[in-house]
Amino acid sequence: MTEEIIIAGFGGQGVLSMGKILAYSGIMQDQEVSWFPSYGPEMRGGTANVTVILSDERISSPVLNEYDTAIILNQQSLDKFESKIKAGGTLLFDPNGIIKPPTRTDIKVYKIAATQIAAEQGKPRIFNMIVLGAFLQVKPIVKLENVQRGLEKSLPERHHKTIPENMEALDLGKDNVIAVN
Repeated sequence: MTEEIIIAGFGGQGVLSMGKILAYSGIMQDQEVSWFPSYGPEMRGGTANVTVILSDERISSPVLNEYDTAIILNQQSLDKFESKIKAGGTLLFDPNGIIKPPTRTDIKVYKIAATQIAAEQGKPRIFNMIVLGAFLQVKPIVKLENVQRGLEKSLPERHHKTIPENMEALDLGKDNVIAVN
């Protein structure tokens, strides 16, 4: 099994953190992992994306031209990456700020209103974990206990008190993802 994923959005949305947690989760599952971030010089508001590859076999290169899955968090990223999803692949997006929704019919499309759910919970910081939960509902490529272990590895110890809240956010995402096609 090899899963090649692009996660893309604005800086400050937790794109790189989501990728890092997913990568650590794969490591906890004894998988081969690649985590390849790309971002502009801006701290927040600039574009950010990360390529994560999880595989049972050795990974030859972290650089990809096509993806099995795209997790898209803004219109700019949708415009850039929708065409780069392999036929039969998966697109998961947050509809907040999406003006032109996905149009491809040869891929599976799902949406998660993570921005809205996080706002309703009064916890905007859990946004990326809601998205990650939705992704794991659609493609359960890592076990939840390994996500928790991945959180323990990727978060500084001073933030370990947020792990239960992050695990609850995963459940919110799993419970609220919607198939579009």
